Amino acid sequence: MKKVLSIATVLIAFVAVTAFTVAAIGEFKFEKETHDFGEIPKSQAASFEFKFTNVGDAPIILSDVAPSCGCSVADYSKTPVKPGETGSIKVTFNASTATGPFTKSFTVKSNSKTPVKILTIKGVVK
Repeated sequence: MKKVLSIATVLIAFVAVTAFTVAAIGEFKFEKETHDFGEIPKSQAASFEFKFTNVGDAPIILSDVAPSCGCSVADYSKTPVKPGETGSIKVTFNASTATGPFTKSFTVKSNSKTPVKILTIKGVVK
């Protein structure tokens, strides 16, 4: 009986410690998630840098930033962004194909609390 009680006590203690242990994870805080270029001339590339801070407890690693079309590209922080540090995602839209309003998105994949994030650019090509 004493042995069973000892095992039960150890198991209860283990479950209690495990239940209160929270895994550390990185978390984005973007300055803004949408950027409006306004009017831009045709045949001109337009770029914007989305900046973010890691407000979580573990480094954020960006695994991919995929544009919604071939008229846009993205360059992003390739090294882990530690808690409290900042990172950036620079997006560029090539306005050489058509005139009129546009809205393009970029799908950001990472190991953060929100593993998939969508950033958006918009404007009007004149």
